[in-house]
Amino acid sequence: MNTQFLTKSIVLAAVVSASVFLSGCQHGGAYAPRNTTKYNLEDEIPVVLMDKMVQRSVTSPGVEQSTLPDGRLRIVAKLRNRESRRIQVQVSCVFKNANGFSTGDETPWVDVILTEGSQEGVVFDSINDQAKKFTVRVRQAH
Repeated sequence: MNTQFLTKSIVLAAVVSASVFLSGCQHGGAYAPRNTTKYNLEDEIPVVLMDKMVQRSVTSPGVEQSTLPDGRLRIVAKLRNRESRRIQVQVSCVFKNANGFSTGDETPWVDVILTEGSQEGVVFDSINDQAKKFTVRVRQAH
């Protein structure tokens, strides 16, 4: 009788294991990415602050956008120092087409020194007339 009980227990364990394994292999198809907007600021706002130090020290009161006579985009990003000390940041601009995809025109990082409570404008010009949108990125100077 113990042999029958042991055999039934082994068979039952094998069936349960197989059903768990097979149910784990099945899926319902494609899935949407989770929380698509949380880390997608570069597509939503014109100026992004890339690290916590800059988020505390810098604000952007506005961005001016204009089109040059040859069709290129000019961006003037205003940056304000919120600190009562001089700070140094690096600023770059990524130019994008009308659909929000990069045109391959990304400016090098530029060092900007902001004195206590000051506001500075940083100018960026696209290299071609494909740029219709942009993202200005600000990070702590290295």
